[in-house]
Amino acid sequence: MNYNTYTLRNFSDLPQVKSSLSAEKINEIRVVGNVLPFKVNNYVVEKLIDWSNLSNDSIFHLTFPQKEMLSPKHYREIDNALNGSYSKFELNAVINKIRYELNPHPAGQKDNIPLLGSYKLSGIQHKYKETVLFFPSHSQSCHAYCTFCFRWPQFVGVNDLRFAMNDTSLLINYLKEHPEVTDVLFTGGDPLVMSAKKLKEYIDPLLDADLPNLQNIRIGTKVLSYWPYRFINDEDADDLLRFFEKIVNSGVHLAFMAHFSHPKELKTTEVETAIKRILRTGAVIRTQSPVMNHINNSADIWAEMLRLQVNLGCIPYYMFVARNTGAQDYFAITLEQAWKIFRDAYKQVSGISRTIRGPVMSAYPGKIQILGVNEIGSKKYFNLRFIQGSNPDWVGKPFFAKYNPDAIWLTDLEPIDGKDKFFFERNI
Repeated sequence: MNYNTYTLRNFSDLPQVKSSLSAEKINEIRVVGNVLPFKVNNYVVEKLIDWSNLSNDSIFHLTFPQKEMLSPKHYREIDNALNGSYSKFELNAVINKIRYELNPHPAGQKDNIPLLGSYKLSGIQHKYKETVLFFPSHSQSCHAYCTFCFRWPQFVGVNDLRFAMNDTSLLINYLKEHPEVTDVLFTGGDPLVMSAKKLKEYIDPLLDADLPNLQNIRIGTKVLSYWPYRFINDEDADDLLRFFEKIVNSGVHLAFMAHFSHPKELKTTEVETAIKRILRTGAVIRTQSPVMNHINNSADIWAEMLRLQVNLGCIPYYMFVARNTGAQDYFAITLEQAWKIFRDAYKQVSGISRTIRGPVMSAYPGKIQILGVNEIGSKKYFNLRFIQGSNPDWVGKPFFAKYNPDAIWLTDLEPIDGKDKFFFERNI
């Protein structure tokens, strides 16, 4: 399959769009797509979307902007601006104003940018002691954009919203100064939009530096879902896989952090072939996704997805809660619903699928897992614990919060009776 992408400029030329979407729906995609990034490719369009049942098609909602992803107020503002006599500068001002109102950097990501001496490393985040995130300048795109993506600011062309770095030597120097770091996570965007040659230019210097603390390289990617041909018949597919082998043979563990949001993404011949080829290199594939309304808010969907992942040789890793950014209101379910979905899916699968942890909020203080809703006396409480913390002493620490049936994020929760703050709020 030749690689073709579609954006706001040309998506309406797709035969499937012409035959399946009304002019009103196409306009809604254009309006929302001017705020939240939109890109899709022919593999997603032809292999994953059921164009005869779009209202119920998870992959359509996952990739094509929907009117309800903006608030009515924001939608009207953009619609009026697009249909008015605005200059390009005036239109961009309206669009960017709304973008800044959508919490473009949840969980205080800007606070995680470290310093090397007095130099701010704008393409690195270091929140958790053991793990550094690296944003290569050449990975600031994806093969298709997820409508829920909390990294959407990377793709909208506003430079002060982006994390990006082109100089691996700065990363190496930072790792030398921070021997507590064992893991480097390459993220973006998607690092596997890069050619094998370009990816080597970023990773080879890390391997050549012979850093004693570097144990794990992770690659965060959606490529298995959106373009599995990257490992099958792209012109440098074999070269890329040989490079994976080189990383593994160097003694560094290679963790392929694959984003799968629905079982449909795991059922094509192409993705099965791609997974087999990756696993032969010695890399390990771990899987993760948020649990989301309109996409996968069903225990049966999650149970099926976990079984398929294990059958294909992948390791279930995280069920996340949809982050408080972008189109959160469209995708959010309550924390209690998320916990029930997780628990009911967990009960349906065998022990080897129960490596998954969730539901987990990647919030400002750290990754917080919802363990359940407990009744103590006549009252209900949320039972939570830290899986990761900006303060390492919080890791593994359980705590309670007042029960709130409408809570969708950590900020909707309150400490138990007699407390005015959670213990972690007194330290940040």
